[in-house]
Amino acid sequence: MAMDEPPHLFLCPISMELMEDPVTVSTGVTYERRSIEEWLFVYRQTTCPATMQPLSNFDLTPNHTLKRVISSWLDRGTSSSSSSPSTSTLSSPIHELATPLSRALEQERLLAALAELEETPFKVTKLKNMRACMAGDVAMQGEFVASGGVRVVGRVMAQALAESGGAGGDFSAFAACEEAAAVLAALPLSDEASVRVVLAPECIRPVMALLQRGGAEARLHAMDILTKISSFGSGGDWTACVDIDDVIKSLLELLSDEASARLSSRALDVLLDVVERARGARAKAVEVGAVHVLVELLADAEDRRVTERILLLLKRLCKCPEGRLAFAEHDLSVAAVARTMLRVSELSTQLAVKVLWLVSVVAPSEKVLEDMMLTGAVAKLLGLLHVESSPSTKQKTVRMVRIHGVVWRQYACFPTDFRDYLRLLD
Repeated sequence: MAMDEPPHLFLCPISMELMEDPVTVSTGVTYERRSIEEWLFVYRQTTCPATMQPLSNFDLTPNHTLKRVISSWLDRGTSSSSSSPSTSTLSSPIHELATPLSRALEQERLLAALAELEETPFKVTKLKNMRACMAGDVAMQGEFVASGGVRVVGRVMAQALAESGGAGGDFSAFAACEEAAAVLAALPLSDEASVRVVLAPECIRPVMALLQRGGAEARLHAMDILTKISSFGSGGDWTACVDIDDVIKSLLELLSDEASARLSSRALDVLLDVVERARGARAKAVEVGAVHVLVELLADAEDRRVTERILLLLKRLCKCPEGRLAFAEHDLSVAAVARTMLRVSELSTQLAVKVLWLVSVVAPSEKVLEDMMLTGAVAKLLGLLHVESSPSTKQKTVRMVRIHGVVWRQYACFPTDFRDYLRLLD
């Protein structure tokens, strides 16, 4: 029978391992005896490792209650699989003692750790403990936010980044920066005060640094933070608080890397929000290669939602002259868009028609018209005339065929079945 993960209360704050001989020091914090004895008598420290408060004495008091609860938990985990899970769980001391005891002690430990976080040399351990305490616990997260936790963790993140000198500097300091971001990413960040704190320069700067140079997990946490901020319903335009060039470049790098589906999905969401909100963001995005990156992604996209968001981005970028020019210059752009028509979803077909409309009617080029013919885009447009579609899509399709039909009819690959149909449209 597989053992469950031990409750966080059962782990030594120093070693983060299950305690066998728990003892309590004068500050009220419990440790594994071997770990705290090494701290006190080998390293000759005079403070409590978890709180960094001075110890009034070096007495180590056995915590018999916690030891019994851990023992009962271990017995339950090693009991035979034939025993009834509901009976053994409900009748065990862990159910009677650990639930209320764990909650009270975890809350006390969380707040104590928060109070000492900026001074302790064990920032990574402290931050890991905080994240474990709040995991899936909405009430605990609310207590953390109400106690100023977002502001404290933001300062720690900024301090850690400064001390590390970036990802190539002090490893332990950068690890603290990454772990601080993990704590923020675990929070809902759904209140205006929290969002304002995260958007402050000293806090958002480390988030962007992690997005650019952090490890895979740290980049995901940084992206989670940005996603929550961008989806926050009120509080004004968040893009006014950040360097838009920096954000767009970082998002495009993530999309180019294709490190993970989740990371790419979040990057598309945030990029959509940036392009929609920020003044001049479309032209800036085009300037740093957004159209090229999006076309390459679209050519290989299989997920419906990803395809739709890429097409929506291309539509928004092609509304500016720079975007249409970049689209026309890419050899795969028309083929990638045409591929999604009548294949992925009704929405993707609508968006694809809008993109082709922008590049062939608003600002037509000979290359785009030729590509539309040779890649099958024209054949799909003609096919759209015979299927149910939205009035707007149908109107744009008819308009494109009417305007460019004379040009397309000259190609040998133009479907002969539609030549007479074009005359009717004319």
